Amino acid sequence: MELIGILIIIVGFALKWDTIAVVVAAGISTGLVAKMNPIEILDTLGTAFVSNRITCLFLITIPVIGLCERYGLKAKAVMLIKKATNLSVGALLSGYTLIRKITIGMGVTLGGHPQFVRPLVSPMAEGAAIAKYGEQIEEKDMEKIRAYAAASDNIGNFFAQNVFMANSGVLLIASTLEGIGMPVDTLQVAKVAIPVAIISFVLWVIQNMLLDKRLKQKYAAKESGKIRGEQ
Repeated sequence: MELIGILIIIVGFALKWDTIAVVVAAGISTGLVAKMNPIEILDTLGTAFVSNRITCLFLITIPVIGLCERYGLKAKAVMLIKKATNLSVGALLSGYTLIRKITIGMGVTLGGHPQFVRPLVSPMAEGAAIAKYGEQIEEKDMEKIRAYAAASDNIGNFFAQNVFMANSGVLLIASTLEGIGMPVDTLQVAKVAIPVAIISFVLWVIQNMLLDKRLKQKYAAKESGKIRGEQ
């Protein structure tokens, strides 16, 4: 019975009920099973919310991004990138990953998926593909381009964050090693992370080059066949 809260959450999410209502119901149910009175339940829920309120701050960016898109941010990004006809999808995403690695390696958090990839990087990558190959690009390839745009942010962030020696991951590694009798300096951890960041970037560039090659083989061949057919 103590796990009834988990069961409520699973059922509620599976049936797509209101998220907040499901979580609150799960918390109240768990409290009642634990023989807590209503005041204790409300106090526990309130304390948990206040203690973890920082995790909800990213929600503030969602309406801001929505307003930016409503007033043409996404459209302007696509229009801008379409003018650069020689810029490929892979080159654009490799450039963004490099910028992401440099900034996160300096301890500067540059956007992320909701703030940067969704409204800017992904539309620009799609625009680069359309500028190069026209409107003939299939939806499955557009989905792949969007996935690559998301991956470019993940790779830039994940493999370079430990280059900054004051990063929480570096501090965790140093404290964990110190706890088992292997004291290390955070600068040592950061130095080890530099080759990892470089190797991951090189591999990602190769991956993007292969994406460009596949798109070129597929759509350049279609375009040439279309031209021959018209002649």
